[in-house]
Formats: sequence, C-alpha cells, structure tokens
Amino acid sequence: MTSMSRARVARRIAAGAAYGGGGIGLAGAAVVGLLLTEAHMARRHVNGGGEHSRVPHADGRYGLAYDAPGTPAGEPLRLVLLGDSTAAGQGVHRSGQTPGALLASGLAAVAERPVELRNVALPGAQSDDLDRQVALVLGSDRMPDICVIMIGANDVTHRMPPTRSVRHLSAAVRRLRTAGAEVVVGTCPDLGTIEPVPQPLRWLARRASRQLAAAQTIGVVEQGGRTVSLGDLLGPEFEANPRELFGPDHYHPSAEGYATAAMAVLPTLCAALGLWPAEEERPDASRREGFLPVARAAAEAASEAGTEVTAAMPTGPRGPWALLKRRRRRRVQEAEPTSASPTSTSGV
Repeated sequence: MTSMSRARVARRIAAGAAYGGGGIGLAGAAVVGLLLTEAHMARRHVNGGGEHSRVPHADGRYGLAYDAPGTPAGEPLRLVLLGDSTAAGQGVHRSGQTPGALLASGLAAVAERPVELRNVALPGAQSDDLDRQVALVLGSDRMPDICVIMIGANDVTHRMPPTRSVRHLSAAVRRLRTAGAEVVVGTCPDLGTIEPVPQPLRWLARRASRQLAAAQTIGVVEQGGRTVSLGDLLGPEFEANPRELFGPDHYHPSAEGYATAAMAVLPTLCAALGLWPAEEERPDASRREGFLPVARAAAEAASEAGTEVTAAMPTGPRGPWALLKRRRRRRVQEAEPTSASPTSTSGV
C-alpha cells in the first residue's frame, strides 16, 4: 500500500471514529478471518509458557542521583504508562528491563530530576480498556506530568473495528490532556514480524497494523497528543534480529527489544516536557522532517521506525497539519527503582 492510499484510509477511519461510524475494515473480513485463525494459533503458542506471562513490578522512584539532599531537583516528574502487554513489559524478567523503567530512568537522566513511575497497563488489553485505565490515573490525588500509551495489537488480532479502536484511544488522550498531562502514544506495532504467524498471512498482519497505526496517529494528534511509530521499529530491526529482539515466547520483545523501543520514545517524551533545546524542535530537512497534512504525516510515520508526529498548525483547507520529526534516538540503560512497592506510587 502506498503512502497516499494509506493516508486516505487512515483519514476515513479517523473520521469514522470522530463521527460515530464503525463499518470501515482494515483488510477485508475474509482476510482478517484468516489472520485471526493464525493469531489464535500464535496466542496459544505464546500463552503456553506460564513463566513468560509474569510482568515485573516496576513502579517506584527513579533517578537516585537527583534525589539526594542538597540537589536542586525539586518535585519528581510523574510518568504513567497505559496500554497492553507491551506497555506493561511482558516478556522480560527484571523490572529494570520494562519499558516503563527504561523510560523513567532515561527521563530522570535528561531532566536531572527524580521520576515517579506508575504503570496501569494490562496484558491482553484492547483499546476499550483505556477508559478503565484512565479512570485509575485520574482518580489519583496527583496528576501525572506525562503519560505513555502503547495499544493496538490486540485490537487487530481480536477484530475490533478500527473506528472503534481509534475512538477509544482518542477519548483517552482527550481526558488526559484535559487533566493537564502530556500524552505520547506508541502506535500499533507491526504484527507482520511475529514468528508464530507464518507467511503468506504476515503481510496481511503488517497491512492491518500499519493502517491502524496511521489512523491512531490522526486521532491522537487531533486531541493534542504526540505519536511515535513503533511499526518499523518492531519490523525490520526485529525481523533481522528475531533471537535478540524477541523474548522467549517469540511474541513479546526481549530486554533488547524493549530498550530499542524506549530509545525511540524517550526523545519525544523529553520534547513534550520541554527538555530539548529549542533548535531541536525545528524541522531538519536533512532528516526529511517538515510540516505535512496530518493524514500524510500519519501514513509516512506508520512506515518508518521512531517517527514522531505532533500538531503544528491550525486546520486549513486540507485539514489539520502536523510536524513530522525523525529524532535521534537516546540510549537508555536498565535501572531499578530506588523505591518500589504496591503503595509507593499510589499518589502518582
């Protein structure tokens, strides 16, 4: 599918989400039915090993060096993760290997402030679970400074209509932004790389997930959030190094895979919080960055790893415009929280 045709499909899905439509398919009912058969087989393979279903508890405070007496750190930044098993960190064994821990420690290093992490993501969640997760976040006595959402893979494999999927995600972003939190969404990963799903159905999975990722981008940007494409990040790189970047279940990322994803998302977190130099926020023509209609920016982002899309200009004759950025990735290191317990982040 070309970038322009993907842009048209994404715009139709986003419009259906905004105006209550629900009948737009991702790849056609017949082919999705075949995809679901293979997905069920893949899930049985994934769920067969109980040891791989445990998700390490990573909530707590990160950035011990910036929390010492005499440092000007001030109040900790509050980071919350929402979404599915990828956001939760399923597939790794240590809390410091989860995406939440990696992002919290990386953010602490850039901001030179401690970071309080809370993770409300649920393995297996679809986008309609975001309403419950957002309620948990907003029910806290302290609002987060920034939220990261990773969702979408289960929507595709469970055949949730894409308009419904985008509607739930858009509503979640709107509620969090209204509460004052910045929001960064890692869009639907490329399901065409999952090892238990054989060819020739992998390309159908890739097509469906990229269409949803592009539509998610439009919905998120229109609600004031930012997106980072995980599609190609979990595509060619994972495909080229499946033993290193996939975990033991061959479905979820390994520690190296989560680190690769965190390196792509961290710069956007920092930009959303105003931690990047001003010159970094200007588009760089040498990296093919620039201002585009949001649907076109969404389609391009869905095809390239780590591409950020954020609102840039008021709506014009061709619809909303967005800034497409290909930020340089920031290396992240595994880190354990300085304090972690089920109650230590109850106020995040």
